[in-house]
Amino acid sequence: MKIIRLKNVMEVTGLARSTIYKYIALEAFPKPIPLGGRCVGWLESEVQAWIVSKVNCRDA
Repeated sequence: MKIIRLKNVMEVTGLARSTIYKYIALEAFPKPIPLGGRCVGWLESEVQAWIVSKVNCRDA
């Protein structure tokens, strides 16, 4: 498992920080993992699965 930080999540998804947190609030994006203090990260596999689900919705 690999944990990626917000900058990488933004690069991979093409989403802005505010959009990522909006989707998290709507439970439409993987929740971040607290890493200590104000530091959070995401499981790379969960972000990749989210991207695949968006591709599948497009192709349906």
